[in-house]
Amino acid sequence: MNAYHALAQSYDRLTRDVDYEKTVAFYHRILEREGLRPRTAVDLACGTGSVAVILAREGLRVTGVDMSEEMLTVASQKAVGMENPPMFVCQSLQRLRLPRGVDLAVCALDSLDYILDPQVCQEALHRIYKALNPGGIFIFDVNTPEKLRAMDDQIFLDEDEDVYCVWRGEFDEKTNICSYGMDLFQRRGEVWHRSFEEHREYAYSQAQLTEMLRQARFTRIAVFGDGRLEAPREGEQRIYLKARKGRIL
Repeated sequence: MNAYHALAQSYDRLTRDVDYEKTVAFYHRILEREGLRPRTAVDLACGTGSVAVILAREGLRVTGVDMSEEMLTVASQKAVGMENPPMFVCQSLQRLRLPRGVDLAVCALDSLDYILDPQVCQEALHRIYKALNPGGIFIFDVNTPEKLRAMDDQIFLDEDEDVYCVWRGEFDEKTNICSYGMDLFQRRGEVWHRSFEEHREYAYSQAQLTEMLRQARFTRIAVFGDGRLEAPREGEQRIYLKARKGRIL
């Protein structure tokens, strides 16, 4: 089964430790440093819409984009009753096309790593550049190659009273891809249902991403440590990148 299908209904329960408010707060620190106050945003690979909902509650006009219909269904349910709900669209990043430009593009939780072909990732970056208004900014994070390599032969467990998830990591040096098979057990009434998903992430390096952003015509590129407005430390597990679209002269 492909990633984020069976997992969609349990995703938020299994990621309760993810502090989305903190992630968005870090976006604001970068925006403040850049002197920007965006009015419109796109949340790329938005999943169940947690970041999109926070940005919309702050008053931005937000579009959430994801290629999993199941995740978008959960996201839409999460936004029910909001005064300013995000609009959710089912698209892949390499085929991204928005009806109008946005001031801010974000992509959280190493979602860009799920694009396993660097050429396809390059196309996605071109599409993101085109989606931004002049002067707009793109902020995203990735897992570092060090983190993905360290997942090789590791076994992880997540559970609560209604969900039990076991996943096993494997890193392939030839393909530069970390794969992790996920056995998912979900309680429905008195019955437990088992499903399997495979998740795969490409280990993009800081230098590789920086060059790809340049190839997509982004400027003012910077790389930060995890939640810090400073260069990544040695052995960093997650890094953030920001890049700007030039203004029309």
